[in-house]
Amino acid sequence: MATLQLRNLRKSYASFEVIKGIDLDIDNREFVVFVGPSGCGKSTLLRMIAGLEEITEGDLLIDGKRVNRVGPADRGLAMVFQSYALYPHMTVRQNMAFALRLARVAKSERDRKVDEAARILQLEPYLERRPKDLSGGQRQRVAIGRAIVRQPKVFLFDEPLSNLDAALRGQMRIELLRLHQELNATMIYVTHDQIEAMTMADKIVVLQAGRVEQVGSPLELYHHPTNLFVAGFIGSPRMNLMEASVAEAGATGTSVALPSGVRIMVPIEAASNSVGEKLTLGIRPEGLRLDPAGPINGTVTLVERLGGLTLLHVGLQDKQPITVQIEGSDATRARDQIRLAVDPRACHLFDQAGQALPQRARHPLAA
Repeated sequence: MATLQLRNLRKSYASFEVIKGIDLDIDNREFVVFVGPSGCGKSTLLRMIAGLEEITEGDLLIDGKRVNRVGPADRGLAMVFQSYALYPHMTVRQNMAFALRLARVAKSERDRKVDEAARILQLEPYLERRPKDLSGGQRQRVAIGRAIVRQPKVFLFDEPLSNLDAALRGQMRIELLRLHQELNATMIYVTHDQIEAMTMADKIVVLQAGRVEQVGSPLELYHHPTNLFVAGFIGSPRMNLMEASVAEAGATGTSVALPSGVRIMVPIEAASNSVGEKLTLGIRPEGLRLDPAGPINGTVTLVERLGGLTLLHVGLQDKQPITVQIEGSDATRARDQIRLAVDPRACHLFDQAGQALPQRARHPLAA
């Protein structure tokens, strides 16, 4: 069993506070991803959990036990860093067994644990090689193997894939998910890449400026962002965010007007918002479709053909740029004049403070 509870966790350097009162529960065997832009505090928070950064205020509990004053080696955690930090003069086997040798674990037991980790990570053919003879992905697997042999309660990953190229990152994401399933372990993973967060996490923690903006499953965050920051950060391509104002608020939803005068009925309650009040309308790129009778018209400025899908970058009459995701074989080209229809279920409204207005019904995939 390995659960973590963070209670009003704070971290300050002199008078500068970087972690600003975080409350979070991480359940046994969950794969939790901390995601956010550079400088949001995600790596600092991970290092506080690991014991590499002192906790200024609040409580950290592992399996219900307060561990604020417990040293890193005694917390039952193992950390994998962005840098592989392998010993170049040692073989893969020796690198993976090094911590066990320092702990005076018997050689037979060391060999058993290394062999088991090598099997899980598919490193058996490379045990007698040195790091210089390995690819980047293989080196990262060796670094993960050093953590596995320690049999920790919780695995901590600090942007472990950022040094790899795009193809290797995709492959390693799959391997880490397979590893999580095989070990049935609690894992906390830090990344600035929201695609990694969406594809890997059971639960995502979105951080900004040392605070938690939202916690939830990938689809909860995608379909029900709580504010403009989460709406703009989660999803690739990002959500279209457009200026709008309340045209009419009724029992079935809210009619909003774009600067061009186009009106869109959105099934979102805005009864407390008066006519003319400024809002932000959010529409996912896949919530727009080509339609000769659609209410929105614009000019295609750029086309990104990605094979199975195509992204159209469109300039509207009111000069607002938007992105439209369509089927990959569509023949639309740059400089084409197009009209667009809107799927109301893909729309979100945000008030002037950037907070999401309540949707009338949850998206079925995020329920």
